[in-house]
Amino acid sequence: MSRHEAPAIDVYVRGTGPGAAASLGATLDGLVVEWLAQGVVLTTIRGAGQTSIKAQGAIIHEPRPQLYDALPLASFDASARRFWQRVFSLVKLPGGRYLLGKLARRGDGR
Repeated sequence: MSRHEAPAIDVYVRGTGPGAAASLGATLDGLVVEWLAQGVVLTTIRGAGQTSIKAQGAIIHEPRPQLYDALPLASFDASARRFWQRVFSLVKLPGGRYLLGKLARRGDGR
């Protein structure tokens, strides 16, 4: 039997009691999430002990680095990156938006 590590996740919890931060703040051996109509119950497993926490809501985020690898997304070549870097640098300057608007209208044929 082969075993691999579980992926790291981030859990964002809203509407808990005062002791919830201590229970959720450390590395856990396991987490059981029970979704209810009126909220969520998070059961943390650490060693031989379990602690249950009631909350109004929770968001569980599991990063997926290769999520977009299979999609045919547009990519920028070096000249396109330079162009957009210049545009965004210009917009940051005081009056840069106004100047960018003038340059865009000038190339528009107006």
